[in-house]
Amino acid sequence: MRPVPPSVARVLDGALAADPDAEALVTRTRRLSYAELDAQADRAARALRELGVRTGDRVAACLPNDADVVIAFHGALRLGAVWVGVNRALAAPEKRYLLSDSGSTLLLCDDDAGDLGVRALDLADWRAAVDAAEARPIAVDVDPLAPAGIAYTSGTTGHPKGAVHSQHNLLAPGTVLVETRGYGASLRKGDCFPFTILNMAVLTTLLVSQAGGCSIVMDRMDAEGVAEWIRTERVTTWNGPPALLHSLASTNSVSPTDLASLEEVWTGGADCPEAIRDAFEQKFGLPVVATYGLSEAPTVVTIDPRGGAHVPGSSGRPLPHLAVRIAGDDGASLPAGDTGEVCVASADDRYRLMLGYWGRPDVSAEALAGGELHTGDVGFLAADGYLHVRDRKHLVIIRGGANVYPAEVERVLATAPGVVACAVLGVPDDRLGERVVAAVETSANYDEDAVRTHCEANLAKYKVPERFVVVDALPRNAMGKIVRTGLAAQW
Repeated sequence: MRPVPPSVARVLDGALAADPDAEALVTRTRRLSYAELDAQADRAARALRELGVRTGDRVAACLPNDADVVIAFHGALRLGAVWVGVNRALAAPEKRYLLSDSGSTLLLCDDDAGDLGVRALDLADWRAAVDAAEARPIAVDVDPLAPAGIAYTSGTTGHPKGAVHSQHNLLAPGTVLVETRGYGASLRKGDCFPFTILNMAVLTTLLVSQAGGCSIVMDRMDAEGVAEWIRTERVTTWNGPPALLHSLASTNSVSPTDLASLEEVWTGGADCPEAIRDAFEQKFGLPVVATYGLSEAPTVVTIDPRGGAHVPGSSGRPLPHLAVRIAGDDGASLPAGDTGEVCVASADDRYRLMLGYWGRPDVSAEALAGGELHTGDVGFLAADGYLHVRDRKHLVIIRGGANVYPAEVERVLATAPGVVACAVLGVPDDRLGERVVAAVETSANYDEDAVRTHCEANLAKYKVPERFVVVDALPRNAMGKIVRTGLAAQW
């Protein structure tokens, strides 16, 4: 069993010992060897200390996908500070909330931060501070089990909550994935999601360095841009949202040779229609690996086995350090095939629960009751061990006493002619409690009658949306997931 590195400061040690000149990080503006990344992380830690940051202080970053944000992350954790990623796409009030809720004392940003209520340092000044600092290890004894990062939820309902993780928590997923996927020095892992998402920090340098490979942090999230990155940097493993997989499969300017270096493509299992998987595999000759994960885990909980066949509708099998069970309303474990809440606990000593939600002890106690993570997701474990995620527990529509899972309806809608993307939700109804409605992004061949007929042929009558509303574009967060806040107001 592969051990988890003792701290983020030590995660580069194996690669440094094996080949310090090997390429560790590639971004738009820089290429860093392991020796260079190590030195830059030391400089960043010293620069932060000169800026007044101390162990336990929250350091926020609202920076683009480039070397600066990666270096800042490693420097902050070498100092024992707590990392807070702030998505650049957020509006000023949303950023202000995250900074205030976390109690951040410093914000690293790439433009005018405005009045966000916290000391801000722009990108030019941050680069100058790092360049002026000494490239020498900082003498800080970091507790690997103390708070190290706050991962704010996407905030689809109300204010987002901050899941708190230790350095051990942030390192463990990479340890297990390197072990189970057989990664080595030939790994060139490309990631296009914003690095300010804590899960991306976990799945980039913290994972890749344990394999001795190279992390490619992309600054494009469109089909042609991602294809260019993959082709130019010979990416071997890449993780993308279903909408981007669809674009790659349907964009004529992207050819199979552009993605020829890929050995693995990951995506969220429950969010990806099988039609998109089929189209991608047909064009590029590469199956799409299903995953299921969440910020509170953190990152990957289940994944399709390497070399194993994908089971339609599933999100793969649990990683070996995790124990996944399905709980009924009374908390008791349900048998294979029965639907209930997905709960995650430790299967070996490498997994530790999140430390809780920042500043929310009551919510934390509920989510971690009984020594396991209650995910709030609804699904079932099949007899073959594959997890099938149905939906978020709070999204379940109760129509006339019958449960309707939006994700189940959305999977059918996604295969209807003319439907590009969709979101299904319930709206209040005096007689039935809730009615099923759908918002759809459409193409030129959309015909509502044809879509309704398609749904009626593939769903029980009570699950068929009673109304369809065509929208120009559904709102999405940084991970490409649809944000449902405010959609119900359209009805």
